[in-house]
Amino acid sequence: MAKILVTGAAGFIGYHTSARLLARGDEVVGLDIVNDYYDPTLKEARLARLASQPGYRHVRIDLVDRAAMAALFAAERFDRVIHLAAQAGVRYSLTNPHAYIDSNLVGFINILEGCRHAEVAHLTYASSSSVYGANTAMPFSVHQNVDHPLSLYAATKKANELMAHTYSHLYGLPTTGLRFFTVYGPWGRPDMALFLFTKAILEGRPIDVFNHGRMQRDFTYIDDIVEGVIRTSDHTATPNETWSSATPDPATSRAPYRLYNIGNHNPVELMHLIATLEQALGRTAEKRMLPMQPGDVPATYADVEALVEDVGFAPRTPVEVGVGRFVAWYRDYYGFGD
Repeated sequence: MAKILVTGAAGFIGYHTSARLLARGDEVVGLDIVNDYYDPTLKEARLARLASQPGYRHVRIDLVDRAAMAALFAAERFDRVIHLAAQAGVRYSLTNPHAYIDSNLVGFINILEGCRHAEVAHLTYASSSSVYGANTAMPFSVHQNVDHPLSLYAATKKANELMAHTYSHLYGLPTTGLRFFTVYGPWGRPDMALFLFTKAILEGRPIDVFNHGRMQRDFTYIDDIVEGVIRTSDHTATPNETWSSATPDPATSRAPYRLYNIGNHNPVELMHLIATLEQALGRTAEKRMLPMQPGDVPATYADVEALVEDVGFAPRTPVEVGVGRFVAWYRDYYGFGD
């Protein structure tokens, strides 16, 4: 049994990760300030489910509160940290940039400093497929350079990877960054496409289909994401002894540093996702075709070879199965009958 700090425990991925850790017997300290970026009642409902399980404790500390974060790490002496808290969303970063600097940069340095001084054995943290930005070579590989982000959100996640490497190099802190690809499933985020589409269709409103539907996303079911998070957390990052500055591998280092994609390795056309959702709901969507939004990319597609090689796992849930499970949860939670 390990004592693990999970930040963003009231969030979508944080909730599911905490629940899985508790189920296997770990002690979990969840950290989340529960802001109002989206419906706080959904976050509180997730927390209520965690609080009912033995081994869970919650702390409401803001990541940017340097003194409170330092005190938390000094008092608790965590074995490992899974850092999932962040200001998420590409489109929101266009209108609220300071929220990303505070949470994703200031908050992350407080996590790194806490791990360093408390001698945490391994920090696993959320990055994003958004870091691939202007890259067009598919599938996206962790061995590619990612130097051209297209949104401030993506830039902060790239910065997190750089900051983590610095601490791995200077202080020997093992760090592993996880680039998540379009996560969906029960208890999901209300700002994500599948949630927005479901809500609109059930309420009889049109759905906004960006880039006129000519989009592909590597939709990854939440259970697969959590499996990847926990396996990589258990697999402490180690130095790559063959790393060479002559041909540098961005995904590894002479320091104890690793990067992985966690995606379904199966890009899905947006129109196919909508058709799958329509079938699951038994309703047809009214579609409002719109141009691409600033900061978006037309396609994402994960190469998960490194994940398979190191931890023996790759996401595999078909979108038809995952969408069906999400719809069943949505109907139950929000009270929509068949």
